[in-house]
Amino acid sequence: MNTTKQMTFRELLARFPDEPSCKAFLEKKRWPDGVVKCPRCGEKAYKLKARPFHYLCKSGKQSATPETGEIVKCSKQNGYRFSVITRTVFENTNYPLREWFRVIFLMFHSKKGMSAHQIHRMIGTGSYETAWYMCTRIRAAMKDEELPKLMGEVEADETFIGGKDKNRHYWTKGPDGTWQHGRGGKRGPQGKIEVIGAIARKGNVVCRMLEDAGFGTHEKFVRNVVSKSVSLVATDEAHHYRHLSKDLPHEHVSHNQYEYVRGRIHTQTIESFWSLLKRGIIGSYHKVSAKYLPLYLNEFSFRFNNRKNPDIFDRVIAGC
Repeated sequence: MNTTKQMTFRELLARFPDEPSCKAFLEKKRWPDGVVKCPRCGEKAYKLKARPFHYLCKSGKQSATPETGEIVKCSKQNGYRFSVITRTVFENTNYPLREWFRVIFLMFHSKKGMSAHQIHRMIGTGSYETAWYMCTRIRAAMKDEELPKLMGEVEADETFIGGKDKNRHYWTKGPDGTWQHGRGGKRGPQGKIEVIGAIARKGNVVCRMLEDAGFGTHEKFVRNVVSKSVSLVATDEAHHYRHLSKDLPHEHVSHNQYEYVRGRIHTQTIESFWSLLKRGIIGSYHKVSAKYLPLYLNEFSFRFNNRKNPDIFDRVIAGC
């Protein structure tokens, strides 16, 4: 039984009643030791007393911007001014932080995700495009970049995301109605998008979209995310996992022979995650393009990995 108590919506409203409280919380998450660092050069900056949550850096240090690589300098004479939302997902938006926090709450509290249309109807964002913009930026922040390698008993498997062939647009099919890879279609069985994942039982999950899977792509993914001291790597009988046995305790079940469980060897845990992902896409989003699928994988894996974390809201804000 999961007894984890996460913040309720009523507690969210009481915790962040206005913009200053939201900005103070964001400031604490960005600079937990109290020292404000310049987002451009990384040196110590100073608070501007005349403008709350605005800062000034006069280090005189040159640095390259992460977006374009352009060399910029924090002038000693005029300095570089920035605010608490500079270089966060909240930058370049006039929407209040309090509304951003509400959208974040709705997204991580919905087990199967929440569409931008639904958030637009609930929050009243003015337009659907605004809600979609906010959701997309928040999904980009839901990324576990420093996730440790999976330990214990691990399962690896792949799945395919996409609709039925009969429902495809006519321009993705040939004259005889068959699927054409060179006519705008996605690769994979019946033109679907391939996604690979690995999950530690009672632990974390890692998943990636495979745009162009080669002979060793699946094996390389497993070796990158699984610790060498793992006690078991369970897969199905797919041929691209066969070389894992060279240096990992690899076992597999034969789904083609109607074998799904043999003792502790099975892939039911990762298949449960695939079911959650697909139910979310079908039920909440209805369709997801290949361009934005990695962001949805971020969202679902982040929410799954923090399902027992009472401070999941703080984690999302820290990643923004």
